[in-house]
Amino acid sequence: MRTLRLRNLNTFLLSLISALCLAACDKPNGEQAAGKPFENYVETGDLSELRERGYVRLLAPRFDDDLALPRDGFPIHTYREVAEDFVTSLGLTPEWVYADDFSNLINLLNNGAADLIVTNLTHTVKREEKIAFSAPLAVVQEALILPSAMKGKALDSLGALTVTVPEGTAWRSTLERLALENPNFSVALAPGTLSDWEMLDGVADGTYQATVLDSDIADSIVPLVPGVVIGPVISKDREIAWAMRTDNKALRHALNEFLVATRVVASRAEKEKRLWADIKQSGTLRVITTNNPASYFLWRGELMGFDYELINEFAKNNKLRVSVIVRDSPEEMYVALQSGYGDVIAASMTESEERKAKGWTFSRRYLVVTEKLVGAAGAKDIVALEQLNGKTIAVNPQHSYFETLTALKNSGVSIKVVEVPNATSEMLIAEVAEGQFDYTIADSHLAAMETTFRDDIRVVYDFAEPKNIGWVVRKDQAQLLAALNQYARKSYKSLHYNIYFNRYFNEPKSITKYREDRVEPGKAISPYDELVYEHALENSLDWRLLTAQMYQESRFNPKAQSYAGAVGLMQVLPRTGRQFGYKDVRPPEKNVAASVDFMHWLQDRFPHYLPIEERVYFTLAAYNAGHGHVQDARRLAKQLGKNPDVWFGNVESAMLLLSQPKYFRRARFGYVRGTEPVGYVRDIRERYVLYLKADVKKPRAND
Repeated sequence: MRTLRLRNLNTFLLSLISALCLAACDKPNGEQAAGKPFENYVETGDLSELRERGYVRLLAPRFDDDLALPRDGFPIHTYREVAEDFVTSLGLTPEWVYADDFSNLINLLNNGAADLIVTNLTHTVKREEKIAFSAPLAVVQEALILPSAMKGKALDSLGALTVTVPEGTAWRSTLERLALENPNFSVALAPGTLSDWEMLDGVADGTYQATVLDSDIADSIVPLVPGVVIGPVISKDREIAWAMRTDNKALRHALNEFLVATRVVASRAEKEKRLWADIKQSGTLRVITTNNPASYFLWRGELMGFDYELINEFAKNNKLRVSVIVRDSPEEMYVALQSGYGDVIAASMTESEERKAKGWTFSRRYLVVTEKLVGAAGAKDIVALEQLNGKTIAVNPQHSYFETLTALKNSGVSIKVVEVPNATSEMLIAEVAEGQFDYTIADSHLAAMETTFRDDIRVVYDFAEPKNIGWVVRKDQAQLLAALNQYARKSYKSLHYNIYFNRYFNEPKSITKYREDRVEPGKAISPYDELVYEHALENSLDWRLLTAQMYQESRFNPKAQSYAGAVGLMQVLPRTGRQFGYKDVRPPEKNVAASVDFMHWLQDRFPHYLPIEERVYFTLAAYNAGHGHVQDARRLAKQLGKNPDVWFGNVESAMLLLSQPKYFRRARFGYVRGTEPVGYVRDIRERYVLYLKADVKKPRAND
């Protein structure tokens, strides 16, 4: 990864941190009393000195949250929020500082560039000589990660083995101890910039013989990497914690009090049928949901979804944090609830007599829908249900729509019901559009969302009977049910509710056919050509490509804002801007600069052996959908016998499949609406080629 340009640092800190590839970032409200932007400084004092400064600088590896969509437990963002809440509880302002290399964290802390390391840091005796640890946030085991061919082998039967781990990790000391006990073992170091995913891929492709992961992470991500398995445990009961300087006793005491008070200390998730009092005491609401575009999904690093946002708002109102448990079907969600893996189901569950008869306990409605019959774009409206005689209607038998179709058949309508287990509404709608089935059924809000994104389907009939959608709890959770009912009464059709609903189901119809502005030789493309050209020169990028991307993102509107919170000409998320040192990414100058930094960072994450045009396509797709989703598509392309190093016709085809459960359930980053990045890359390429052919006016360099 390239060294990022540094901003807002004094001369001493600039020379120190430049060598260590660190950039300072901050929150939007992080300004000094005089109104000046936050500027980093050197400080090694304790809490009293931090109070004089007014800030606590939180240190983390850059893009430490670039992990797969959480299926169980807290999203990594939640731990960041805990750290910010701690600082706020002190009456101080949190400021984030990011390092590109994990092995530099302790040096940066002790040299006064930050005050608190906030990441999964293993508590070791050797590290205790340099830093002080907080109370543990988790207790884990360390396990070898081996090629699949070594599955089931005991530690003493592995033979000669070199185990490679990133520099700066605590696994090194464990392995050195192991090597002293077993002469067949040796230790090798990889760069501290490598992620867990990259280390696993290295074992899978033979670059490394073995590596090490903490058990909690290994359990989640190793099953998603073909060719590797979890091997023997080499160290038990290793504490994971945060860290500060050894002489910061007051800061450590305050942090430990806060962690215990909020019950962040945790080990492994366990089954527990909790009541409302237990949930309140724990500070955590365990939400069972599913991975789809209406309930819960990852978009550009942000956790989103109508159901997720509503239940998260309920949790915040009750001073709780949301821990996510993902299951793939209604029945699996209900089993998880009854078994005590979670406290509530929040996944657009329709209340039905059949479900209530099975013991499902629904809250007051938070959404009222009708069921819509969806056909292909050319399908005619259904005026009388007898028109459906002989037609095929596809449905997941676990969805409530199945009851509607059963009743329709019993009424004498000769429909052919095709049961497609585990299919999502989106998947069935896509198959109807392709002509595989005549129709499917979807709730009105889902149908509205799908018709917003595509023009090859239409609603042909409304079953009209209103259906209630609510949260689901166990029968013994009367107080939780009461709290949810109270929230539903207060929030239904409220400002927040309407914002969420409009964000996911009521946006204007997306443009499906690419429309270009008139472009003529010798004419400027946009009002921002010189600005783009300046940053393109600094980063060896083609300004015309960036301008084509800008049009795609905002239509050259500097005030554009997406439903997900991305802003400005290049639709940069404020959080992404802060990670690259930009306090406010709304002004065009800052917006373009932040997006170019982000583009460069993304490009560096793809193999350098790729042809330049392929790196461009992968980078654009990652800018739109996220680097993790693109890597998922590359892995899937390889599994399907396609070329993982070529975007068009290969990786883009795999990307389209990642909206189907068959594929996204095994993907590290879960569901992605693949049509968006596929269209995004194609449209930008076409516009870029037009700019090249049109011989547009070259901006004047800003000397």
